[in-house]
Amino acid sequence: MPTVDWKRILCPIDFSDASRAALETAAELAKRFGAMVALFHAYPVPGYTFPDGSFVASSKMLDELSGQANRHMAEWKALAEGMGVGRVEVATAVGEPAQEILIFAKAQRTDLVVIGTHGRTGLQHALMGSVAERVVRRATCPVLTVRPPA
Repeated sequence: MPTVDWKRILCPIDFSDASRAALETAAELAKRFGAMVALFHAYPVPGYTFPDGSFVASSKMLDELSGQANRHMAEWKALAEGMGVGRVEVATAVGEPAQEILIFAKAQRTDLVVIGTHGRTGLQHALMGSVAERVVRRATCPVLTVRPPA
């Protein structure tokens, strides 16, 4: 079995219970391996298409979204530090979450992605899709999926 040397762990966050479970797992792994944890949140630009045209978010709305994301990420960073993670970085991006996670993971030379999954199936899965599934399929590093406790 190859030697595991996880020093950079990426934990994508969507502020859900699934993300909380993933963070708990990432924190435990970080403590065991002396790794840094990068918390990452990506969100799409809000926009809507109507028969008469389309609506794209204003710069004020984008600033508000960015501010909210940054405040939440600061809370999650404190949460990770409270779990005993010695080194925590936070980052956000605007775009399709799975794609942005993959771009960030590659750019940061991530050793492991620990991502929460909601476990949707059937129609819910077809309608909502799965960010975790798209990351698993396309990541160039190992991906650990974590479901929240029942």
